Amino acid sequence: MKSLILGLSVLLLSGAATAADVDAGKAKAAVCAACHGANGISVIPDYPNLAGQKVKYLQSAIKAYRDGERKNPIMSPMAAGLTDTDVENIAAYFASLPAGG
Repeated sequence: MKSLILGLSVLLLSGAATAADVDAGKAKAAVCAACHGANGISVIPDYPNLAGQKVKYLQSAIKAYRDGERKNPIMSPMAAGLTDTDVENIAAYFASLPAGG
């Protein structure tokens, strides 16, 4: 039983090593600040706040822009060159920010 628990613990910890990189997301998201604010809170009324959004929502939205499922003349080209890892990191970064700014 102890070896089973130890084995499961190792698997869980090894999964954490593949978690998104918030710092890499912050670096990649620097261009996002122009519209979505330096702290993920937009200063432009028509652009959404990204700070504190859920990771899965952000990943889904960014991938939809990247893959052409959602079309927007600004967001589609911005997302076009992002890899899945970039998307995961950017989503983790914005999700880590406090929703209130």
